[in-house]
Amino acid sequence: MQEQPPRQGPLTGIRVLEFIGLGPAPHCAMLLADLGADVVRIERSGGNGWPNPVQDRGRRILELDIRSDEGRKRCLELAAKADVLIEGYRPGTMERLGLGPDALQSLNPGLIYGRITGWGQTGPLAQSAGHDINYIALAGALASMGTSGAPPPPLNLVGDYGGGSMLLAFGVLAALIERQNSGKGQIIDAAIVDGVSSLMSLFTGLAASGSVSMDRDRNLIGGAAPYYRSYACSDGRYIAIGALEPKFFAELLDKLNMDSGWMALQNIPAKWPELEAEFTRVFAARTQPEWCNILEGTDACFAPVLALSDVSQHPHIRARETYVQMDGQAQSAPVPKFSRTPGAARPSVTLKSDDEIW
Repeated sequence: MQEQPPRQGPLTGIRVLEFIGLGPAPHCAMLLADLGADVVRIERSGGNGWPNPVQDRGRRILELDIRSDEGRKRCLELAAKADVLIEGYRPGTMERLGLGPDALQSLNPGLIYGRITGWGQTGPLAQSAGHDINYIALAGALASMGTSGAPPPPLNLVGDYGGGSMLLAFGVLAALIERQNSGKGQIIDAAIVDGVSSLMSLFTGLAASGSVSMDRDRNLIGGAAPYYRSYACSDGRYIAIGALEPKFFAELLDKLNMDSGWMALQNIPAKWPELEAEFTRVFAARTQPEWCNILEGTDACFAPVLALSDVSQHPHIRARETYVQMDGQAQSAPVPKFSRTPGAARPSVTLKSDDEIW
């Protein structure tokens, strides 16, 4: 068996059995592995069809045919010793394989059985196919994104990851804490549509009180306000400003040498087209690096819009060691940071079928 660096982090000693999937389930397993959990991934021949050297890191990988008697037997042996199981299949799939929570928790009453799906384990849509854009649409998030016209398909950060993998990881950790008192495992039904609904709680509350409009043409932080959006620079690159509060807006106007009279017009939507035109003119006069020299580090709520390939080289990202180098590639470092028990990014290794695991 290939050797891995020693595990480290606050989850060292926790055993996780992961069944291969796409999106939120493997990301959740990566988060747990980064913090020291011993993650063993059950992988079918050929993998998941979309290999990802970053998101798939930190595991020990065992290739099994879980539809065969031999493969199921090995899964049962591992589940009997695991603390946590993670799967992201359509509801009922694991039960049909004889690997559902009832079967496995009868062998291991302390097993925490984590399930992540888009629609959840129950409800009229539970058996329907879907993707991130569908889940955030039903949860009210998509309708609030962008400006006029059809809502744009965003990256799958809000649904799959913000409302999915993070929700499952939170549930796993909460169940581990509860098990210390009860000694019992439980089933976690993490649904992306539920997670996104929770993420929308800020807007649910503010919209009900009239503090914010969810209309895409009037939403302050959805792109309607000219002081909360991105602008093109003279070099074709972009910068982002987010000067919502009056004191930050005043700082922005000062740094841009713009008329302070705009302060009184900041929150008058009828004046926003004029303010947008002025910002467009001002920002187009300099390059992105020039604006960084003027605005970065001030209270103008500014950042350059960076390509993903440039992020790891930014001074702030480098100072925080937000990225690490592994396998010749810059990868996001384990999060969050811990003072005594920091996590560590580790490569995955492939197990042989007869390797001793737990």
